[in-house]
Amino acid sequence: MSTHTRARTRGSSQAGRAVALVADVLAFVIALWILLYFLDANQGNSLVDLIHDVASWLATWSYDLFTFSREWVQVVIGYGIAAVVYLLVGHAVAGWLYRR
Repeated sequence: MSTHTRARTRGSSQAGRAVALVADVLAFVIALWILLYFLDANQGNSLVDLIHDVASWLATWSYDLFTFSREWVQVVIGYGIAAVVYLLVGHAVAGWLYRR
């Protein structure tokens, strides 16, 4: 294997790891908000408010896809869809980068 090929493979591997890490962090923030919601965290707290704001921004596209009469179901499904999509797409892209 030539040096150029090894360097490109190593770069693709690093890029794949970076993409997977970003996807994991995004999904973690959303899952953390779902957990804080269930624990009835104080939304007046600045950290809780920040996590809620970030999770809401990340799940803007998915939160109102479906509507449910119970608020907790709306939170789990609305935010959960976003978390799953970020994980699936992020890891699919990371896998593609690993194979390059």
